[in-house]
Amino acid sequence: HIACDSRSASEIVVPVFDASGDLIAVFDVDSTELAAFDAVDQQWLEQILAATFG
Repeated sequence: HIACDSRSASEIVVPVFDASGDLIAVFDVDSTELAAFDAVDQQWLEQILAATFG
């Protein structure tokens, strides 16, 4: 975890791929709450990013 904000207590990072499968970005979200993200969050973020960029 690399905190960009001193209030950050948890983070989720999801790779973003284009239609050809190339990595084009990394989606990074921080929260002030400890353990704010789980596998469900990861799954939905991956699906949203794939539908948007893939």
